[in-house]
Amino acid sequence: MDLMQVIDQIGREKGIEKGVLIDAVGAAILSASRKSLPAAQAALDLRVDFDAKTSQFMLYAVKKVVDTVANSKVEVGLEEAQQINSSVQIGDEVRSPVPVPAQSFGRIAAQTAKQVIIQRVREAERDSVYQIFKEKEGELVHGLVQRVIKGSVILNIGKAEAILPQREQLPREEFRVGDRVRAYILDVKKTTKGSQIVVSRTHPGFLKRLFELEVPEIYEGIVEVRAAAREAGERAKIAVVSKDSNVDPVGACVGYRGARVQSIVRELQGEKIDIIPWREEPASFVKAALAPAEVQRVTADSETRTLRVVVADDQLSLAIGRRGQNARLAAKLVGWKVDIKSTAELQREAQAAFSGLLGAQGRGEMPAPEDPEAAIRRLVALPGVGERLAARLVAAGYTSLRRLADAGLEALQEIDGIGLKSAERIQFAAREALAELEAAEAPPAAGTPGGEADSEAVEG
Repeated sequence: MDLMQVIDQIGREKGIEKGVLIDAVGAAILSASRKSLPAAQAALDLRVDFDAKTSQFMLYAVKKVVDTVANSKVEVGLEEAQQINSSVQIGDEVRSPVPVPAQSFGRIAAQTAKQVIIQRVREAERDSVYQIFKEKEGELVHGLVQRVIKGSVILNIGKAEAILPQREQLPREEFRVGDRVRAYILDVKKTTKGSQIVVSRTHPGFLKRLFELEVPEIYEGIVEVRAAAREAGERAKIAVVSKDSNVDPVGACVGYRGARVQSIVRELQGEKIDIIPWREEPASFVKAALAPAEVQRVTADSETRTLRVVVADDQLSLAIGRRGQNARLAAKLVGWKVDIKSTAELQREAQAAFSGLLGAQGRGEMPAPEDPEAAIRRLVALPGVGERLAARLVAAGYTSLRRLADAGLEALQEIDGIGLKSAERIQFAAREALAELEAAEAPPAAGTPGGEADSEAVEG
């Protein structure tokens, strides 16, 4: 078997490019040559070239062309150089072959060449492994547990080992040598000892990849997982959207009788998963993200990226969730800060604000504001507005007929219990009542009995 066949075979077995192995062999020949050649030749500027046509390695001595030779080992005069190559000029380099019979390599030189090749091959293997797994960051990998060290699990993932740190494991998860494990490639780093591959079972990306495996519509690109949030081992939320109007994204992920999602739940040690439809508008998205709680209305502040959510009193604990878990996951999923309050809390805050303003008015700092109870009584007088609806309107900031008359229909529809027709009816009634009130408060026109009396009073 010739040298090139050996290089090809090693390249296939180790997954190393042929060019890297050729460079390694060239470096080995150069190192061995320096140890086997006479001192006079070993001091020359030696180079090794590979001739692809003949598949031969050639050893050359390289000298620079100069006017005056100061060091004959690395320099050559112009006249002598032109005998080798007639086209060379001052500053060029000329090469002359140095014959090195293979039998001239001694034991030390051969051992040196072997060590150089082994070292270069190891470095090439490390680079190859690093490149392979660096490109796989964010993908799933299957591994076999080799050992467990202080809670961290070492996995055999083929050509390399990966570490599953304790912080990236699910709660109460235990591993034994020989167990097969699926994990998410979190990070790949190059170190002096090779590649360090860190994998995770708690990252949201792990959940996404599991759905790709279990849901063909996701793998094919018909359904897309737009966002995912997890508190590993306890609860997770994913937002999905379909590119085909005939495919229900939530139903595709759940599967027949929940078979698809239950397979993922088992992999995640019983972690509960909420699958919700993705919405582009944050206010609509957070309503779905807070499920199973029912949201009355949402106000978005784009400057602070805050969503202020109002829910009924009996929905507050459900919206917040155990230890605030539901609210936290919804905020991570939407990517905005979420502030959740009940209608009772809003009313108490409004009452406290009014009380504070009344105190300020008593100190002469500002005029007295609208009393919320009086505002509710005024709105109750409108056709079709009961006391509970009036309280919700006041809690939403509609404390006067003017605000209600000027309100947008979409804003009114965000209040619980108000649809489009109800919003139109309430706004019409408010405008009618406001017009009647303004007409009653307008001064009488000149020439009327009232007007004459007023005129006389002024003149008197």
